[in-house]
Amino acid sequence: MPSNLPDPDPGLRYAYKASLIGSAHRFELTEQGLSWRVGGRSGVWAYADMASVRLSYRPVSMQARRFRADLSKAGGGWFPIFSTTWQTAALMAPQDNDYRAFIVELHRRMAQAGSQAVLTGGLHPRLYAAAILCVVALAVAMAGLLLRSLATGQWGGALFLVGFAALFVWQVGGFIRRNRPLTYTFDDLPKALLP
Repeated sequence: MPSNLPDPDPGLRYAYKASLIGSAHRFELTEQGLSWRVGGRSGVWAYADMASVRLSYRPVSMQARRFRADLSKAGGGWFPIFSTTWQTAALMAPQDNDYRAFIVELHRRMAQAGSQAVLTGGLHPRLYAAAILCVVALAVAMAGLLLRSLATGQWGGALFLVGFAALFVWQVGGFIRRNRPLTYTFDDLPKALLP
């Protein structure tokens, strides 16, 4: 949670509220590893024991610039870290700088510990392929409707379809472009998947 006092060690601590009700999810990068406290549970994951990190872009209706990091540990355990936090029933606040600093420092410490974690970005390849198929099917259907409205002289309908298509490309196109499946290295984090 953001505070008015500056963090003496930027990038070492991060907290967010995943929902309006419920406690904050708190993380700290310590000498022993990633210390976490989620609800009533807590623990420390050694940097070398982390099995995977997946970065993705996950906008929601109340926050268009929302990023997510999914962390998993060898032997079990998983949790997400979001770049936004709930403040009120109608406000989800971005924490871009704090999130970016924390994720970059986490990767640096994992590399320093010799982690063999699988580093991926975007959506899972099968989910991404399904999303592409849905977008193509919708584009074909909209093109058919546009041709039909032009052929029958329904200019208002054609204009509506063109406007809707532009909005769709702007909204969904950014999501698809940023979430293209990829693998990355500790020293080359994907810029499109960090705020």
